Amino acid sequence: MSELAKWVPEGVDEEVPSAARLYDYLLGGAHNFAADRALAEKFLTALPSARDVARLNRAFLRRAVVFMAEQSVRQFLDIGSGIPTVGNVHEIAQAADPQARVVYVDYESVAVAHSQLLLEGNANATILQADLTQPAAILQHPETRRLLDFDRPIGLIMAGVFHFVPREADAPAIIAGYRDALAPGSHLALSHFTADISPEEMAGVVEVMKRSADPIHTRTHAEVTELFTGFELVEPGVVGTALWRSDRPEQAADEPGGSQIYAGVGRKP
Repeated sequence: MSELAKWVPEGVDEEVPSAARLYDYLLGGAHNFAADRALAEKFLTALPSARDVARLNRAFLRRAVVFMAEQSVRQFLDIGSGIPTVGNVHEIAQAADPQARVVYVDYESVAVAHSQLLLEGNANATILQADLTQPAAILQHPETRRLLDFDRPIGLIMAGVFHFVPREADAPAIIAGYRDALAPGSHLALSHFTADISPEEMAGVVEVMKRSADPIHTRTHAEVTELFTGFELVEPGVVGTALWRSDRPEQAADEPGGSQIYAGVGRKP
Protein backbone atom coordinates (compact mmCIF):
# COMPACT_ATOMS: atom_id res chain seq x y z
CA MET A 1 0.00 0.00 0.00
CA SER A 2 1.36 3.42 -0.92
CA GLU A 3 1.90 6.06 1.75
CA LEU A 4 -0.87 8.16 0.16
CA ALA A 5 -3.31 5.24 0.26
CA LYS A 6 -2.61 4.70 3.96
CA TRP A 7 -3.80 8.13 5.01
CA VAL A 8 -6.55 8.68 2.44
CA PRO A 9 -9.44 6.35 3.36
CA GLU A 10 -11.78 5.07 0.69
CA GLY A 11 -14.66 7.40 -0.04
CA VAL A 12 -12.99 10.67 0.98
CA ASP A 13 -14.08 13.52 -1.29
CA GLU A 14 -10.87 15.44 -1.92
CA GLU A 15 -12.84 18.34 -3.39
CA VAL A 16 -14.58 19.17 -0.10
CA PRO A 17 -12.16 20.96 2.25
CA SER A 18 -12.18 20.15 5.96
CA ALA A 19 -11.11 22.13 9.01
CA ALA A 20 -8.77 19.35 10.20
CA ARG A 21 -6.84 19.36 6.91
CA LEU A 22 -6.86 23.17 6.70
CA TYR A 23 -5.40 23.32 10.22
CA ASP A 24 -2.80 20.76 9.21
CA TYR A 25 -1.79 22.98 6.29
CA LEU A 26 -1.57 26.10 8.47
CA LEU A 27 0.72 24.19 10.84
CA GLY A 28 2.98 23.16 7.96
CA GLY A 29 1.70 19.58 7.66
CA ALA A 30 1.45 17.48 4.50
CA HIS A 31 -1.84 15.65 5.05
CA ASN A 32 -4.12 17.94 3.08
CA PHE A 33 -5.53 18.24 -0.43
CA ALA A 34 -5.52 20.98 -3.05
CA ALA A 35 -9.03 22.06 -2.02
CA ASP A 36 -7.86 22.43 1.60
CA ARG A 37 -4.85 24.50 0.56
CA ALA A 38 -6.96 26.74 -1.67
CA LEU A 39 -9.40 27.41 1.16
CA ALA A 40 -6.53 27.97 3.57
CA GLU A 41 -5.17 30.71 1.33
CA LYS A 42 -8.57 32.43 1.46
CA PHE A 43 -8.50 31.94 5.24
CA LEU A 44 -5.10 33.65 5.34
CA THR A 45 -6.45 36.54 3.27
CA ALA A 46 -9.28 37.03 5.76
CA LEU A 47 -7.01 36.50 8.78
CA PRO A 48 -3.35 37.20 7.89
CA SER A 49 -2.20 36.00 11.32
CA ALA A 50 -3.85 32.58 10.80
CA ARG A 51 -0.59 30.62 10.91
CA ASP A 52 0.29 32.31 14.20
CA VAL A 53 -3.20 31.63 15.51
CA ALA A 54 -2.79 27.93 14.68
CA ARG A 55 0.68 27.79 16.21
CA LEU A 56 -0.44 29.51 19.41
CA ASN A 57 -3.44 27.23 19.76
CA ARG A 58 -1.12 24.24 19.44
CA ALA A 59 1.22 25.74 22.01
CA PHE A 60 -1.70 26.24 24.41
CA LEU A 61 -2.56 22.56 24.00
CA ARG A 62 0.97 21.57 24.99
CA ARG A 63 1.02 23.83 28.05
CA ALA A 64 -2.43 22.63 29.14
CA VAL A 65 -1.41 18.97 28.96
CA VAL A 66 1.81 19.68 30.86
CA PHE A 67 -0.21 21.57 33.50
CA MET A 68 -2.67 18.69 33.89
CA ALA A 69 0.15 16.17 34.13
CA GLU A 70 1.62 18.30 36.92
CA GLN A 71 -1.76 17.95 38.68
CA SER A 72 -1.28 14.15 38.54
CA VAL A 73 -3.72 13.62 35.64
CA ARG A 74 -2.62 10.46 33.81
CA GLN A 75 -5.53 9.90 31.41
CA PHE A 76 -6.73 12.14 28.63
CA LEU A 77 -9.75 12.32 26.33
CA ASP A 78 -8.88 14.56 23.38
CA ILE A 79 -12.07 15.54 21.51
CA GLY A 80 -11.56 16.89 17.99
CA SER A 81 -7.91 15.85 18.02
CA GLY A 82 -7.36 16.52 14.31
CA ILE A 83 -4.48 15.32 12.16
CA PRO A 84 -1.42 14.41 14.26
CA THR A 85 1.50 16.81 14.14
CA VAL A 86 4.46 17.64 16.37
CA GLY A 87 3.59 17.57 20.07
CA ASN A 88 0.60 15.25 20.19
CA VAL A 89 -1.16 14.73 23.51
CA HIS A 90 0.08 11.18 24.01
CA GLU A 91 3.67 12.27 23.35
CA ILE A 92 3.45 15.04 25.95
CA ALA A 93 1.57 12.95 28.52
CA GLN A 94 3.72 9.85 28.09
CA ALA A 95 6.87 11.93 28.44
CA ALA A 96 5.62 12.72 31.95
CA ASP A 97 4.49 9.14 32.58
CA PRO A 98 4.99 6.34 30.01
CA GLN A 99 1.83 4.68 31.33
CA ALA A 100 -0.38 7.71 30.63
CA ARG A 101 -3.42 6.82 28.56
CA VAL A 102 -4.98 8.82 25.76
CA VAL A 103 -8.18 8.42 23.76
CA TYR A 104 -8.33 10.64 20.69
CA VAL A 105 -11.64 11.42 18.99
CA ASP A 106 -12.28 12.99 15.61
CA TYR A 107 -14.99 12.63 13.00
CA GLU A 108 -12.76 13.48 10.01
CA SER A 109 -11.67 10.24 8.33
CA VAL A 110 -8.21 11.42 7.23
CA ALA A 111 -7.44 12.52 10.79
CA VAL A 112 -8.53 9.12 12.08
CA ALA A 113 -6.58 7.16 9.47
CA HIS A 114 -3.37 9.09 10.05
CA SER A 115 -3.79 8.79 13.83
CA GLN A 116 -4.18 5.03 13.51
CA LEU A 117 -0.84 4.88 11.67
CA LEU A 118 0.86 7.02 14.30
CA LEU A 119 -0.51 4.98 17.20
CA GLU A 120 0.40 1.53 15.88
CA GLY A 121 2.17 -0.33 18.67
CA ASN A 122 1.11 2.13 21.38
CA ALA A 123 -1.07 0.10 23.73
CA ASN A 124 -1.95 3.14 25.84
CA ALA A 125 -3.44 5.33 23.09
CA THR A 126 -6.24 4.92 20.58
CA ILE A 127 -8.39 6.92 18.15
CA LEU A 128 -12.17 6.83 17.70
CA GLN A 129 -14.15 8.19 14.78
CA ALA A 130 -17.13 9.88 16.39
CA ASP A 131 -19.13 13.11 16.63
CA LEU A 132 -18.32 15.29 19.65
CA THR A 133 -21.97 16.34 19.94
CA GLN A 134 -22.82 12.77 21.01
CA PRO A 135 -21.08 12.45 24.40
CA ALA A 136 -22.72 9.16 25.38
CA ALA A 137 -21.49 7.39 22.25
CA ILE A 138 -17.91 8.49 22.98
CA LEU A 139 -18.01 7.92 26.73
CA GLN A 140 -19.51 4.44 26.41
CA HIS A 141 -17.38 3.33 23.47
CA PRO A 142 -15.57 0.04 24.27
CA GLU A 143 -12.17 1.58 23.47
CA THR A 144 -12.85 4.53 25.78
CA ARG A 145 -13.85 2.19 28.57
CA ARG A 146 -10.85 -0.07 27.92
CA LEU A 147 -8.32 2.73 28.35
CA LEU A 148 -9.90 5.26 30.70
CA ASP A 149 -10.90 4.75 34.33
CA PHE A 150 -13.78 7.12 35.05
CA ASP A 151 -13.31 6.72 38.78
CA ARG A 152 -10.03 8.64 38.48
CA PRO A 153 -9.32 12.16 37.11
CA ILE A 154 -9.33 12.60 33.35
CA GLY A 155 -8.03 15.49 31.28
CA LEU A 156 -10.81 16.42 28.82
CA ILE A 157 -9.36 18.36 25.90
CA MET A 158 -11.41 20.41 23.42
CA ALA A 159 -8.76 22.56 21.79
CA GLY A 160 -9.99 24.54 18.82
CA VAL A 161 -13.00 22.37 18.14
CA PHE A 162 -16.10 23.77 19.82
CA HIS A 163 -16.35 26.69 17.41
CA PHE A 164 -17.57 24.10 14.90
CA VAL A 165 -20.62 23.42 17.09
CA PRO A 166 -23.55 25.58 15.96
CA ARG A 167 -25.46 27.63 18.50
CA GLU A 168 -28.65 25.62 18.08
CA ALA A 169 -26.79 22.52 19.34
CA ASP A 170 -26.63 23.90 22.93
CA ALA A 171 -22.89 23.76 23.52
CA PRO A 172 -23.05 24.03 27.36
CA ALA A 173 -25.37 21.00 27.48
CA ILE A 174 -22.98 18.98 25.31
CA ILE A 175 -20.05 19.75 27.60
CA ALA A 176 -22.22 18.90 30.62
CA GLY A 177 -22.68 15.44 29.10
CA TYR A 178 -18.93 14.93 29.37
CA ARG A 179 -18.45 16.80 32.65
CA ASP A 180 -21.01 14.75 34.54
CA ALA A 181 -19.14 11.53 33.67
CA LEU A 182 -15.81 12.81 35.03
CA ALA A 183 -14.42 12.18 38.51
CA PRO A 184 -13.51 15.06 40.82
CA GLY A 185 -10.02 16.34 40.04
CA SER A 186 -10.64 16.03 36.30
CA HIS A 187 -9.79 19.01 34.09
CA LEU A 188 -11.22 20.62 30.97
CA ALA A 189 -8.86 22.39 28.55
CA LEU A 190 -10.78 24.33 25.89
CA SER A 191 -9.98 26.93 23.23
CA HIS A 192 -12.44 28.70 20.94
CA PHE A 193 -12.47 31.33 18.17
CA THR A 194 -13.94 34.71 19.09
CA ALA A 195 -14.96 37.84 17.21
CA ASP A 196 -14.52 40.02 20.31
CA ILE A 197 -11.12 41.35 19.29
CA SER A 198 -11.26 41.63 15.49
CA PRO A 199 -14.91 41.39 14.39
CA GLU A 200 -14.28 42.29 10.74
CA GLU A 201 -11.47 39.75 10.32
CA MET A 202 -13.48 37.04 12.03
CA ALA A 203 -16.52 37.82 9.89
CA GLY A 204 -14.28 37.11 6.91
CA VAL A 205 -13.11 33.84 8.45
CA VAL A 206 -16.70 32.77 9.12
CA GLU A 207 -17.59 33.53 5.50
CA VAL A 208 -14.59 31.56 4.19
CA MET A 209 -15.39 28.51 6.31
CA LYS A 210 -18.94 28.37 4.97
CA ARG A 211 -17.28 26.85 1.87
CA SER A 212 -15.96 23.92 3.89
CA ALA A 213 -17.47 20.91 5.62
CA ASP A 214 -16.93 22.73 8.93
CA PRO A 215 -18.46 26.21 9.29
CA ILE A 216 -17.18 28.28 12.24
CA HIS A 217 -19.41 29.78 14.93
CA THR A 218 -17.59 32.35 17.06
CA ARG A 219 -18.50 32.97 20.70
CA THR A 220 -17.94 35.86 23.09
CA HIS A 221 -15.79 35.80 26.22
CA ALA A 222 -18.92 35.33 28.33
CA GLU A 223 -20.12 32.46 26.13
CA VAL A 224 -16.75 30.69 26.21
CA THR A 225 -16.59 31.15 29.97
CA GLU A 226 -20.06 29.58 30.24
CA LEU A 227 -18.66 26.40 28.68
CA PHE A 228 -16.66 25.92 31.89
CA THR A 229 -19.81 25.70 34.02
CA GLY A 230 -19.22 23.11 36.74
CA PHE A 231 -15.44 23.57 36.57
CA GLU A 232 -13.30 25.91 38.65
CA LEU A 233 -11.22 28.02 36.27
CA VAL A 234 -7.51 27.98 37.04
CA GLU A 235 -5.47 31.14 36.72
CA PRO A 236 -5.39 33.19 34.54
CA GLY A 237 -8.95 32.22 33.55
CA VAL A 238 -10.27 32.56 30.00
CA VAL A 239 -7.71 34.58 28.02
CA GLY A 240 -6.14 34.67 24.56
CA THR A 241 -4.08 31.57 23.78
CA ALA A 242 -0.83 33.55 23.91
CA LEU A 243 -1.62 34.70 27.45
CA TRP A 244 -2.52 31.36 29.02
CA ARG A 245 0.51 30.51 31.23
CA SER A 246 2.90 31.59 28.51
CA ASP A 247 6.47 30.33 28.46
CA ARG A 248 7.42 33.90 27.52
CA PRO A 249 5.02 36.14 29.47
CA GLU A 250 6.97 39.29 28.65
CA GLN A 251 6.24 38.76 24.93
CA ALA A 252 2.82 37.11 25.10
CA ALA A 253 0.74 40.28 24.81
CA ASP A 254 2.45 41.20 21.54
CA GLU A 255 2.08 37.81 19.83
CA PRO A 256 0.34 38.19 16.41
CA GLY A 257 -3.03 36.47 16.54
CA GLY A 258 -2.66 35.79 20.25
CA SER A 259 -6.18 36.96 21.11
CA GLN A 260 -8.18 35.50 18.21
CA ILE A 261 -8.84 32.34 20.21
CA TYR A 262 -9.83 32.27 23.86
CA ALA A 263 -8.36 29.50 26.00
CA GLY A 264 -8.78 28.23 29.51
CA VAL A 265 -8.46 25.26 31.83
CA GLY A 266 -10.92 24.32 34.55
CA ARG A 267 -10.87 21.75 37.34
CA LYS A 268 -13.89 19.73 38.41
CA PRO A 269 -14.19 20.04 42.21
